[in-house]
Amino acid sequence: MLKQTIKTFVARLLGPSTRQTGLKRYTQEQHGIDKRMVSRHAVKVCEVLRDHGYEAYIVGGAVRDLIIGLEPKDFDVATNATPEQIRPLFRRARIIGRRFRLVHVVFGQEIIETSTFRAGDDAKQTDEHGRILRDNEFGSLEDDAARRDFTLNALYYDPLSETVVDYYNGVQDLKNNLVRIIGVAETRYREDPVRMLRAIRFAAKLDAQIESSTNAPIKKLAPLIENVPESRLFDETIKLLSCGHAMNCLTRLQAHGLHSKLLPMLDPVIALPDGKEFLSMALARTDSRIRTGKSSSPSFIYASLLWKLVRHNWQARIEQGEPTQPALVSAADEVIEQQSRIMSIQKRFQSDMREIWFMQPRFERINNRAIWRMIEQARFRAAVDFLQLRAEAKEVDSVMAQWWMDLANANDDTRLQMIEQRSSPRSTVGTRRRRTRKRPTHKLQSPS
Repeated sequence: MLKQTIKTFVARLLGPSTRQTGLKRYTQEQHGIDKRMVSRHAVKVCEVLRDHGYEAYIVGGAVRDLIIGLEPKDFDVATNATPEQIRPLFRRARIIGRRFRLVHVVFGQEIIETSTFRAGDDAKQTDEHGRILRDNEFGSLEDDAARRDFTLNALYYDPLSETVVDYYNGVQDLKNNLVRIIGVAETRYREDPVRMLRAIRFAAKLDAQIESSTNAPIKKLAPLIENVPESRLFDETIKLLSCGHAMNCLTRLQAHGLHSKLLPMLDPVIALPDGKEFLSMALARTDSRIRTGKSSSPSFIYASLLWKLVRHNWQARIEQGEPTQPALVSAADEVIEQQSRIMSIQKRFQSDMREIWFMQPRFERINNRAIWRMIEQARFRAAVDFLQLRAEAKEVDSVMAQWWMDLANANDDTRLQMIEQRSSPRSTVGTRRRRTRKRPTHKLQSPS
């Protein structure tokens, strides 16, 4: 602990620990934020706090995205009001958090996360690795900016005056496509190892470079990811895979040695025949959905990432004589059990993944009467999307896969017509060739 404290002190004394370039304020003409893209609820929170005499800004990733013309997924507010001062000002608000308390202000389906300006480095408590354990001391706007992780996240937008406050040249770094940490990189990564993952995600999402001193310690410090709680790692992994540039993220994670704890299946999947190709197709589909404003569930993403391992195991069991469906169930259970020893996948996602996988052989063999029951299953649409992915990988017939997609998109009347046509003698979609039994040449005797 003493060694880390001395190291941090020396780094502050000698290193470019703040790289503060001085307070800059950018007008609307300079930063170009379109206020119509700003959440009215976030603006409301700022207005209420200002009306009660407090400072308040929209902060972080929302400001970053607004400057480059992207629509933010959520909005955070930073203020000099404490959580106890914030909560009474709003009808629906609750204080959350242990390491650092903040307030969730609720407006219907939208939550505006409202935090108090954090104090400087001296107020935080760390463990022997330098990871922050407790951080409930409050400070000024300048203190808060110094505690942000990257310059492009240390931006504060005042929606009332439409100005951006920038202490660390974040606007310029953003325009130059540069991801730069605030402070000494090694110290900041030790405080919170997840920052290494965030550096990767921002670089992939913004098609940016990681500044050299920011990038240098990542490979050496990659093992610190082991100290991060599994639930938080799972959340960060989903963010990486749902940022619209998943394959770019995976490539960067592998290059920095960060993938083994987050996505331990990558190496064994890539080692399988066509494993990398299937992975690329699956993530390209996910990226396409994200970029067009559609959602992508963690269940589908993990079902795609683990499918090649499941399929390899499934085929091996069938070759050993196991029936098709029980072999698939056993293969799925074995793969999930193996992966769960290394990474955390919540039980509800595991259940959804199994449903998606277990429907796959049924698409090829199901009888017409059972189709309606299958359509009613919760994961039916996800399973059909997964079937499309398998068809693209040439695992199943593309005509059959398209028939199921058309069925999923159709209304009940059209579905009824499609299913009836499916049983027509001329239709071969989704059906097996029926055996024709020869008529007996002799008459059967009636029972006496």
